[in-house]
Amino acid sequence: MTILLYDLVGRDTARPFSPHCWKVTMALAHKGLEVSTVPTRFLEVPGVEGGVSKLVPVIRDGEKVVADSFAIALYLDEAYPDRPTLFGGEGGKAMARFIERWSQLTIHPYVTTAAIMDLHAMQDTQNAAYFRQNREQRLGKRLEDVMAARDAGLASFRASLEPLRSMLGYQPFIGGASPLFADYIVFGALQWARIASPYQLLDAGDVVAQWFARCLDLHGGLGRKVAAAA
Repeated sequence: MTILLYDLVGRDTARPFSPHCWKVTMALAHKGLEVSTVPTRFLEVPGVEGGVSKLVPVIRDGEKVVADSFAIALYLDEAYPDRPTLFGGEGGKAMARFIERWSQLTIHPYVTTAAIMDLHAMQDTQNAAYFRQNREQRLGKRLEDVMAARDAGLASFRASLEPLRSMLGYQPFIGGASPLFADYIVFGALQWARIASPYQLLDAGDVVAQWFARCLDLHGGLGRKVAAAA
């Protein structure tokens, strides 16, 4: 049975950009499951599956509806135990929880700073108005003023990735010899930036950039099927 994935898009339905939806896209591919995506814009999210969640991703697997990327990954491992694991056991779940919080506190804020005007430009008129109002209320400043800090913050952002950079000196993936959901968490954050904005977050020679390239190549180059922003 094909799983439905409600995937966040802007004006162009072929350019899904949500970091959380990308986690799930990669998790579904990791499991080898058939998926059909439902392109969903910000203002359409409240109507997804009867309003089950204020956010996407949301999946429907037969009669089962699951919201939240981490909850979806847990569900997939429990529902399809005969397919490749996303966590590798309870320790992997605990590690992924840590990685998720680290990513959201370290990577997400800077991607927001760097790409916020590009993300705004990806929306149609109504969704752009929603995006501006919602983000300016959340951040307490104009989008233009948020982005104005990106150049000054770039060196600090790159330095903040040193724990990941150091770990990747020992192994090719966060999960070890092969990727786990923890990899898809960080990948989703950097894929969000790649699709939304041409701003270069990472130096090409960075070990983290090399890891990201390996992730883009996973599952038949799934991550590369959406071109980088130009």
